[in-house]
Amino acid sequence: MTIAIPRLDRSTAAERGLTIGDFLVPIRVGERTPTRVRHIALIALGAGIVALSAQLVIPTQPVPFTGQTLGVLAVGAALGFRRGAAALLLYLAIGAIGVPVYAEGKAGLGTLSGFTGGYLIGFVVAGAIVGRLAELGWDRRLPGALLAMAIGTAVIYAIGVPWLKIATGMSWAEAVDLGMTKFLVWDAAKALIAGAALPLTWWIVGRRPDDR
Repeated sequence: MTIAIPRLDRSTAAERGLTIGDFLVPIRVGERTPTRVRHIALIALGAGIVALSAQLVIPTQPVPFTGQTLGVLAVGAALGFRRGAAALLLYLAIGAIGVPVYAEGKAGLGTLSGFTGGYLIGFVVAGAIVGRLAELGWDRRLPGALLAMAIGTAVIYAIGVPWLKIATGMSWAEAVDLGMTKFLVWDAAKALIAGAALPLTWWIVGRRPDDR
């Protein structure tokens, strides 16, 4: 069966608000896939990627080292503003109803409202913001992609750290130290990986010949 891949034009893609996800999902010729179905499939795939990334865990207290940020940033950039936010909301909803998709196999409303809940909420906001920046074309070049990843990471901290302080009653210094400072190198590495992978993926897609 013939598969048609949208031809990549970066300037046109940016003008139309397209993201890398729009170029990575093929359209079957002769079986026009409804746009809504494609969006739903991408959102479900994004939620699954974040769930898998959450299982990469190095246990520490009160907040563990995880691979979630990498998944969140990559999914947000790949899917764009609306689909990125929807994928993260779906991920939170799946965990909230009891499926163990959060870090360390946790689940339930207790985890979502607990001392790490701010980071989970931050994932949605960060995914949406990074997704919007990707729609504007930030992810097509390394400097813009890295800056978008840095902004997304900062948003997660901005929501997660105050939440951690309030939920645990610790001081600001403790919350910043235990909820941000010790993760800076780890999160910088994840942001670097995501920031480098995005323009590389655009380059690969751009060099791919059309299927005729």
